[in-house]
Amino acid sequence: MTTSMPHNPITMATRITIARILGIPLFVLMLIYYKISLATGEPVDAYRYVALGLFVLIALTDAVDGYLARTRDEETRLGAILDPLADKALLLSAIILLTHPALEALQPQFPIWFTLLIISRDAVLLSGSYIIHTTVGHVEVRPRLSGKFATFLQMAAILAALIPLPVVVFLWIVGAAAVFTLISWLQYIVDGIRQLERHEAH
Repeated sequence: MTTSMPHNPITMATRITIARILGIPLFVLMLIYYKISLATGEPVDAYRYVALGLFVLIALTDAVDGYLARTRDEETRLGAILDPLADKALLLSAIILLTHPALEALQPQFPIWFTLLIISRDAVLLSGSYIIHTTVGHVEVRPRLSGKFATFLQMAAILAALIPLPVVVFLWIVGAAAVFTLISWLQYIVDGIRQLERHEAH
């Protein structure tokens, strides 16, 4: 017996997810203002603190909407689309904005190679999902522990940059995040190839 998703997609969990998405532009704005203050030589730490608070709030509500969706049986297709979209928008915007080699006053900041790694992985996975969907008709996504570790460490690295923690500590977290990002990338690629092979076998 299968449980159907609620007919009304605007559940409490979905409303929280939408609120998270709406909070991301404000987070981005605070980071941009902070970087502008650094560039002028008169840093305004209040912008960084507000950005930090918004990041923590948005990240924590990710757990809240997931909990509500499960416990209240409110898992919807809309929520399934918006939730990972909110996560990616928050992580990518933070990592990209905290990568600015020309702005030496921004410390610590993400190395360019790390930012390119994150963007490349997401671009390849998105392209691969599209290819598999058009070829097979559907995409089987198996949550990987390495992917969860990668996301957790990426968020930890962003927090370390916003607090900020000592550069050495920050770089260790970035290195760990890069390792798990690469591992999850390879695992998802292998999963995608196997789906295509099973389709060809039939």
